[in-house]
Amino acid sequence: MRIGERATDGRLAVVLLFLPPALLLFTLFVTLPMGEAAWYSFYSWNGYGTPETFVGLKNYELLLQNRAFRIALINNFSIIAVSLAVQLPLALAMAILLADRIRGAVTFRMIFFVPYVLAEVAAGLIWRFVYDGDYGLVAKAATALGFATPYVLADRDLAMYAILAVVVWKYFGFHMMLYIAGLQQIDPNLYEAAHIDGATGRQIFTRVTLPLLGPTIRLSVFFAVLGSIQLFDLIMPLTKGGPSDSTQTLVTYLYSYGVTRMRIGFGSAVGVVLFVICVVFAFGYSRIGPLSLRKRAQGGGVS
Repeated sequence: MRIGERATDGRLAVVLLFLPPALLLFTLFVTLPMGEAAWYSFYSWNGYGTPETFVGLKNYELLLQNRAFRIALINNFSIIAVSLAVQLPLALAMAILLADRIRGAVTFRMIFFVPYVLAEVAAGLIWRFVYDGDYGLVAKAATALGFATPYVLADRDLAMYAILAVVVWKYFGFHMMLYIAGLQQIDPNLYEAAHIDGATGRQIFTRVTLPLLGPTIRLSVFFAVLGSIQLFDLIMPLTKGGPSDSTQTLVTYLYSYGVTRMRIGFGSAVGVVLFVICVVFAFGYSRIGPLSLRKRAQGGGVS
């Protein structure tokens, strides 16, 4: 009994030691700023002095009526869709190829991971040069093949596709390394037993690899969706949200229409909407994971 009491007292001491500083930091850097943003969103304010012109929900009405905001919302969903449908499967396929201790695996891992190490602004500047219609690599390749010189980032129909390609290039190495770490935690004896039982490669992948890699995949999806919603640094050096707002995301829209135009009340409304989207996804997704695990356990687990 004394041992149990000591363990309980030890856990309580740890909680009392670490919880107050964490709550203080969370309050100072998350709760208070979001509370202020919510308050500012009810005013027409340029950022100077004290907000005085109360407009109620007018900023939110203007937001929903704004064409550029709808484009930004659609672009964010497009980035999420490409991340989930292209980037993550590509990262998983590459991880499966490079997870084993084959010759050159470490070199290829480093090559694919380097884009993620690059700062977003630096990566954006590099790809801006690649896409440049006068001196870029894309223009030179098109000219060499006899095609008209494409001005990719100046074309409303092509600019977003160019950004999607950069997003896949930039972040798929991070997810690949996550999957490699997850694959290396799987017991090799399970694969040996599956081979002995005569399982095909597809059966091994669907009934051994994927179920055991489930927690890593869920974490990867979480990072991919939140990163897609908050994408900003990569777009600003490339297009700054143009041409004609065709590449705006929620964060670049907030910066372009709120901060740079000194419409702090309107920008705060955008920030509140962005915060709500992120919180709803985070809490909703955190409940989906445990539910799927319980359903799989009730169904008998991995067969």
